[in-house]
Amino acid sequence: MFDSVRLIQLPKKIDERGNLSFIEELEHIPFEIARTYWIYDVPGGEVRGGHAYRENAEFIVALSGSFDVVVNDGSQTKAFALNRSYYGLYVPAGIWRHMDNFSTNALALIAASTTYSESDYIRDFKIFQRND
Repeated sequence: MFDSVRLIQLPKKIDERGNLSFIEELEHIPFEIARTYWIYDVPGGEVRGGHAYRENAEFIVALSGSFDVVVNDGSQTKAFALNRSYYGLYVPAGIWRHMDNFSTNALALIAASTTYSESDYIRDFKIFQRND
């Protein structure tokens, strides 16, 4: 499952007035979008995330600034630096993730495959490892 975490390049329309990129469900990302949310104004040194999902998959884009997404499949850890708005990271269900190293004014956009459900979260890493 760890191999399914991957960077996906989005379409990029270059224009002298400013570039444009977009996301289409089931076209650029492998799921229908049920929810979107964004993370911003993260104080220096803070970490976001620190959980896995049982069902939810996500596509994470750095719309502005930069940050790292660190993923773990229960035995291996890998970090992805996101710093361009024309690509994002696909993280399927069953992968532990956290985000750190936020630059000033970083803006993270997350497209999710499910609506919010607290019961979908695995927030204890030891329990996550036992379920792996």
